[in-house]
Amino acid sequence: MKPKLAVIDYGMGNLRSVSKAFEICGADVKLITSPDQMVDATGLVLPGVGALGDCIEGLRACNLIDLVKSWIAEDRPFFGVCLGFQALYDFSEEGSVDGLGIFPGQVKRFQLPPEFKVPHMGWNAVSFSDPNDEIVTGLASDEDQFYFVHSYYVAPENTESTFFTTEYGSTFASGIKTGNCVATQFHPEKSQRKGLQLYRNFLKLVENA
Repeated sequence: MKPKLAVIDYGMGNLRSVSKAFEICGADVKLITSPDQMVDATGLVLPGVGALGDCIEGLRACNLIDLVKSWIAEDRPFFGVCLGFQALYDFSEEGSVDGLGIFPGQVKRFQLPPEFKVPHMGWNAVSFSDPNDEIVTGLASDEDQFYFVHSYYVAPENTESTFFTTEYGSTFASGIKTGNCVATQFHPEKSQRKGLQLYRNFLKLVENA
């Protein structure tokens, strides 16, 4: 049996590329636009590119905010990609909008020396707080590179959940893992073989949940 994933379709984002990447990794993927479409899915994915305010409004219009909050609170397998990572926090400087408030912290715009361009775009190495964790099986901390495109970064109040970090002018949180909740600032679906490996590792969480 393939692990069953629900990918949230709130009217924007990188839905097709994320869905296709998970399908390549062996998942049975369904796009959902309302909570009643979850059916038998055991993993939930929130992709996203664009502005956080539009993301939150899209989730609200689809009545999916409570689903995301309860899913993570129940420690069910969740993967947030890029904007889907930023949306989990309290507030964003981008448009001065409130996020979902699942984790305490803010999304801030990069303030970097002139030699560092904003947006941060392209390949960059990622460090893992626990290189032996199952989510990074087959990946090398500080060595393997992933694809980024963003002008804002997450500044968590509680850094215990920060699992991925990246150097770009300074060190910033490029992803979290807390229980079965995983979210990354980088795009695994654009990160070729290493990104697909991360998605395969997440699907193991889905299978074992």
